[in-house]
Amino acid sequence: MELTPRRAGTVALLALLPAVIFGVTQNPLAGVVTAINVLLISATIYLLMSPTEGGHGHDGDADAETDAEHAA
Repeated sequence: MELTPRRAGTVALLALLPAVIFGVTQNPLAGVVTAINVLLISATIYLLMSPTEGGHGHDGDADAETDAEHAA
């Protein structure tokens, strides 16, 4: 089973359920802050796992000397 960005974001959003329950039963302000944090973290996980356009700019047939020059 491959972990796609969509699946990782969905799993991260499952943390909203305890945050909402906490906000309803204990402290509404803390629940809202927690829910916002969960949304931010979920969005970050989605963006970090999403493919990027253009990659890192490396050619597949570049030689080791060229890579060494860029690393220095």
